[in-house]
Amino acid sequence: MGAQLKVLETVLYAPDLAAAEDFYGRVLGLSMHAKAEGRHVFFKLENQMLLIFNPDATKKPGAGALPVPNHGAEGQGHVCFAADTAQLREWRHRFADVGVPIEADFEWPGGGRSIYVRDPAGNSVEFAEPKIWGIEA
Repeated sequence: MGAQLKVLETVLYAPDLAAAEDFYGRVLGLSMHAKAEGRHVFFKLENQMLLIFNPDATKKPGAGALPVPNHGAEGQGHVCFAADTAQLREWRHRFADVGVPIEADFEWPGGGRSIYVRDPAGNSVEFAEPKIWGIEA
């Protein structure tokens, strides 16, 4: 194929889309791109999309207006946002200010730090220095 693949979109599932919209929009400050009541809320990042679907709505065949195959997941998912040392410090303060508990905050054995919180659906939301994967930002 030749070209290096890049992740275009990440999907999480949340049955309470209003709570997800509040968390990702108000708490994390992401910019909403699209919304379909009861089905999904989409957020645009720089060159990527974060899609939050109601799993009950997307499991139904033909539930959308486009010929996208039905899909859905049960249980908690995970997403990780890149953050440098200063940004991690800012996120710690932000979560304290809005009352979102930090579930874990640690230095990886190979270098780099991560902090973890939970969104209202129980998804694990991580903020990490890219060097945890050997990536220089």
